[in-house]
Amino acid sequence: MFFDLHGEASMTPIVGMLYSAVKQNGARLKSITIGMSQEEMDYKGPNNNYNSTAQLMRHILYVDIKWVYRIKGEDLPTILQKQYGPMIDPNNKLPMIKGIAWDTLTSQYDAVIVMLKEACQQLTDSDLDNVIRFGHENEKQATIRWGLWHMADHSRYHQANINQLRKWYTQTE
Repeated sequence: MFFDLHGEASMTPIVGMLYSAVKQNGARLKSITIGMSQEEMDYKGPNNNYNSTAQLMRHILYVDIKWVYRIKGEDLPTILQKQYGPMIDPNNKLPMIKGIAWDTLTSQYDAVIVMLKEACQQLTDSDLDNVIRFGHENEKQATIRWGLWHMADHSRYHQANINQLRKWYTQTE
């Protein structure tokens, strides 16, 4: 098997490479979660005190869709905020979700990747220097380049959490 980051023909080289990193991490997320039962999707680890795979997948989706809209220079529509959010619950934790099937979460994430592709097709490599605001109160600033890198990095970070949950889950069977 051979791995490389190839951009899309419809994107400038650096934009395409960063998009490719996000897209490949999305594919990896699907590959490490495929075949999970609903019980495993909702499993919250030993003592029931970790985020479930479903929570983590929804969190990745929500973070990424927010970045797509930031890149587009638009606010996330209220309907999407309600459908996929909030980022955190009143206790500063990922919102509890239960009973949402793997195929629902992955098809929703696929739609985010399509939106990202469309946004990236509108960017040039020089647009990557543009600064956008983010954070719970839009208190932080980053370049679009960093935002795209962060999408890929954030997904990989939580994929490690999911892999740990999978190990714990198989030990409980």
